[in-house]
Amino acid sequence: MTRIGTSDLDIFPLSLGGNVFGWTADRETSFAILDEFAAGGGDFIDTADSYSAWVPGNTGGDSERIIGEWLASRRPEGVVVATKVSQHPDFTGLSAANVRAAAEASLTRLGVDAIDLYYAHFDDESVPLAETVGAFGALVKDGLVKNVAVSNYSADRIREWIGHAKDQGVALPVAIQPHYNLVHRNDIEENIVPVAQEFDLSLVPYFALAKGFLTGKYRSTDASSHTSPRADAASKYATGQGLEIIDTLETIGRAHDVSIAATALAWLRAQPTVAAPIASASRVEQVKDLLDGGRVELTADEIAELTRVSDWTPANV
Repeated sequence: MTRIGTSDLDIFPLSLGGNVFGWTADRETSFAILDEFAAGGGDFIDTADSYSAWVPGNTGGDSERIIGEWLASRRPEGVVVATKVSQHPDFTGLSAANVRAAAEASLTRLGVDAIDLYYAHFDDESVPLAETVGAFGALVKDGLVKNVAVSNYSADRIREWIGHAKDQGVALPVAIQPHYNLVHRNDIEENIVPVAQEFDLSLVPYFALAKGFLTGKYRSTDASSHTSPRADAASKYATGQGLEIIDTLETIGRAHDVSIAATALAWLRAQPTVAAPIASASRVEQVKDLLDGGRVELTADEIAELTRVSDWTPANV
């Protein structure tokens, strides 16, 4: 178990991504995935109010509804749910009124009394940051949210958020959710990790498996071999360095009897300030790799080798 920042949230160090629920995983499959995750010791679920509004026929909040129905059906103990605000079609942006309305809608869909971890999903520079910070603080004060966090914010804006929170005497953020993995490191390690270290914030990285590339499935740059937009996106990482990373993950994973994906997650878990990488599963059989990624402990030499082969990977890939 690991603790998120200065919060009282002790969680299994791998977060199950809920972006696929209601998208590539229907309700029945989503329930099976959640059951498998919980049975294996997982207790940290990540979603957003906008998942999955991009799917024809969906309205946004689809993932939250499925998670809420699963919680009501299974009544699991100790499950931590994180969700986000700013991108739902009906609740766009981070004005105080919108943050409040979106949180209330998420609570209804999830069927919980309070949101364990509530993220500002994307920065909204059209709204004064002090207003957004105050709105999140009010949600904590009123008991609708237990902990505040930010996602996709720059280091400077995170510092500004903390400054406003201190000035207003409201809840400080406890976590940051950045895009971070073995093939996307530079900006996070140079800018975000130092802020996290300074203010005792935990990183909960998304795209932990680089859109599937770090599962080892996509080793070809030949577009004709790709059967989905996800495969095409993942294949962009299949450079000489990217393939060396996969080969190294495979060798190290074999020594621990775990998959390439689990090894990539274990490396990310071992990085400074990282509490729990986020990874999703569209099929039940994929859950084991995620749970392995939350448990396997790489040696210092193995971590160093993966760090070496992934050094200087362009941060904007």
